[in-house]
Amino acid sequence: MEKKDLKPAGVFHYFEEICQVPRPSKKEEKIIAFLKAFGEKHKLETKVDEAGNVLIKKPATPGMENRKTVVLQSHVDMVCEKNNDVKHDFLTDPIETEIDGEWLKAKGTTLGADNGIGVATELAILADDSIEHGPVECLFTVDEETGLTGAFALQEGFMSGDILLNLDSEDEGELFIGCAGGIDSVAEFTYKEVDIPAGYFCCKVQVKGLKGGHSGGDIHLGLGNANKLLNRFLSQTFKKYDMYLCEIDGGNLRNAIAREAHAVIAIPEADKHALRTDLNVFAAQAEAEYAVADPDLQFTLESENPRAKAIDKDTAKRLLQALYAAPHGVYAMSQDIPGLVETSTNLASVKMKPGNIIRIETSQRSSIESSKQDIATMVRTVFEMAGASVSFGDGYPGWKPNPHSEILEIAAESYKRLFGVDAKIKAIHAGLECGLFLDKYPSLDMISFGPTLQGVHSPDERMLIPTVQKFWDHLLDILKHIPAKN
Repeated sequence: MEKKDLKPAGVFHYFEEICQVPRPSKKEEKIIAFLKAFGEKHKLETKVDEAGNVLIKKPATPGMENRKTVVLQSHVDMVCEKNNDVKHDFLTDPIETEIDGEWLKAKGTTLGADNGIGVATELAILADDSIEHGPVECLFTVDEETGLTGAFALQEGFMSGDILLNLDSEDEGELFIGCAGGIDSVAEFTYKEVDIPAGYFCCKVQVKGLKGGHSGGDIHLGLGNANKLLNRFLSQTFKKYDMYLCEIDGGNLRNAIAREAHAVIAIPEADKHALRTDLNVFAAQAEAEYAVADPDLQFTLESENPRAKAIDKDTAKRLLQALYAAPHGVYAMSQDIPGLVETSTNLASVKMKPGNIIRIETSQRSSIESSKQDIATMVRTVFEMAGASVSFGDGYPGWKPNPHSEILEIAAESYKRLFGVDAKIKAIHAGLECGLFLDKYPSLDMISFGPTLQGVHSPDERMLIPTVQKFWDHLLDILKHIPAKN
C-alpha cells in the first residue's frame, strides 16, 4: 500500500498537508494561518478569536437548510516527542509519515494524529461539496495538550451549533458521552525547626515497588498510594515512641498516584530494635492487603547519619493526622453508566519546600460540577482543621453523561446499521475539552469519537488505517441523519 492509495482519499490528503505545518502546543501560528488561508480559498466564512481558535462555517447542502447546526471540533496542536537518535526540529520540520502494514506512523517522532486526523477530517468535509449535510461549523481549538487554554478562552457566541461532534477519541467503534472535570487543591504547613536530643537513632523508612498510575484512568483499580501507606506507619510510630520527623517526601505529579515515598525519623536508641519488628509486622499486613492490586509493594528501613534538626512536634502531629484523614481514591460511582467512576480524589505529593514549608498537592475529579466542589471542600476542610493553609487551582468542568442524548441515539443507530454491531457507549474519568464547551454552551448535545490510535504522546504513535474509513463513513452517515430544527 502506498500513501497515494489510502482511503478516504480526501482525509489522508489533508492529513499529509497538515503534517507539513509545524504545530507544537502554544506555537500554533503556522497552522492558524493555514486554516485561515484554507477558508479563504474555499470562500467560506472564517473567523479567529483572541486565543487563536478558528471557526470555519459551511452552509447546508440544498434541501437540508432546516437541519440542526452541527459543530465539528478538533484541536490543532500536537505533542512533540522524538527518539534520541532522530534529528527533528518541531518548529520548522514537517512530520515524515510512513506505512507499516495496516498502520500509519511517523519516522521517529510523534505522528500528530492526536488530533491531526480530526483536523484533516473537518477539512475534507469543508472541501467536498458532494457530501450531504445541514449547516456545519468547524471549530479548531489551540493548546489542548498543555492546558486546554483554547477551550478555556472560547467566548459565548463564537459558535452557534446545536450539536457538537468532538473528533478526538482514539478507539474506533466507541462513542464517548462524558468525562470528568478536575481541580487541584494545595495545602501548606509551616513548621519550626527543633533540636533532636542526644541518644536518638536516625533512620529512613521507604515505601517502593508500587505500580502508580493515572489519577483518572487508574483510580478505580485499588492501587496502593505510597503517601498513605508511609503515613500509616509513621502515625503508629509517632504514637508509640518519642518520634521526631526530620524529612518527608512522596509522589510527584498531581495527576499520578504516588509510587514511592520516604521519611527520615529519629527515635530513642533503645527503641530501634522494636521499630524494626514493628515495620516487619506492618509490612506483612500491608503487603497482604495489596497482594492482588500491587504485589511488588516493599517497605525498607535503613539507618541514617544523625540529624541535628527536626519538624516541631505539634506540626508533625497535625501533618500526620491530616494525611491520615485526607480522603484518597474513588468517592462515588456514576449512577448513569455502570462501572464508571464519577468522583475521586488523589493524595498526589508531599514535599518539603524552602522557608520551612511542607506542601501537600492533591487533585479532585468528577463528572458532576457540584460533586467536584464537594470533594475539594472535603479535602480543604481536613487540612484547614489541621492548621494548614489551602488554595485551589482554576480547575476545569466535567461533562455529565447523558445516556438519553439525541445525537448519541443517532450515532449508535447509524453505527449498527452500517457495520452490523453495536458501538460501545463509554465515558472516561479524565478530562476532555467537551466539559469546557458545555460550560459555555449549556444546551449543546455532544459525543466524542474517532479512529483507532495507539502510543499517542510518544514516537510510537500510530493510526490504524482501515479504521479511518469506518470513522469517515460513520461521520458522513451521522451528518446525513441530523434532525430538523424544532
